[in-house]
Amino acid sequence: MSANTLYYGDNLDVLRRYVKDESVNLVYLDPPFKSNQDYNVLFAEKSGVKSAAQIKVFEDTWEWSLEAEAAYEEIVERGGRVAEAVRAFRTFLGDSDMMAYLAMMTPRLIELRRVLKNTGSIYLHCDPSASHYLRILMDAVFGPTRFVNEIIWKRTTAHSDAKQGSQHYGRTHDVLLFYVKESDEFTWNPQYVAHDPKYIESHYTQVDAAGKQYRWDNLTGPGGAAKGNPYYEVLGVKGYWR
Repeated sequence: MSANTLYYGDNLDVLRRYVKDESVNLVYLDPPFKSNQDYNVLFAEKSGVKSAAQIKVFEDTWEWSLEAEAAYEEIVERGGRVAEAVRAFRTFLGDSDMMAYLAMMTPRLIELRRVLKNTGSIYLHCDPSASHYLRILMDAVFGPTRFVNEIIWKRTTAHSDAKQGSQHYGRTHDVLLFYVKESDEFTWNPQYVAHDPKYIESHYTQVDAAGKQYRWDNLTGPGGAAKGNPYYEVLGVKGYWR
């Protein structure tokens, strides 16, 4: 795989043909959500032929088919933990649309794990319609101990569909599942932004001798016996701060 190269095609085929083992630091995966909606076709082969995978992506209406059956059989034949999970999904879901979606996702997740470096990270962007199944599938592919975070992304500019007569709470968020491959030495760079001046003025109302602002707040230690039950004396008060 060359740097700064954009590949066009079915990502499963591209991964298998062009991407070497343990060569990738970071994967951000934003697959179709199984939203049961149609999307405009952005690209087509010069011949005008579109692959079945591409058609399904732009329609995002996954159905059980011979292609889904073939993907399922390939996964099961490999054996192991992933095969066990996929067989359990089939027992529970049958030949449903969701099962077809999971059969499409599984081999791609397997390939993405292969190409990740041991210190690599992966973010899978999905929505609540399938996030619970994908969480189990990611546990099977990467291992449950490799899960780091479930990130909830609220779409602040999205309109709540509940306002359009739906009888449920507004569905205005996506889910990102954050996993690492093997090593705990994965790249992690916290991002910080400065406080709004109005927030500082309203919350940091105390000023020390050097003129620096600070605030009085509650004391919360790491807490619990597992963290040693920290014991402090603060302003003449002694106790376990949890």
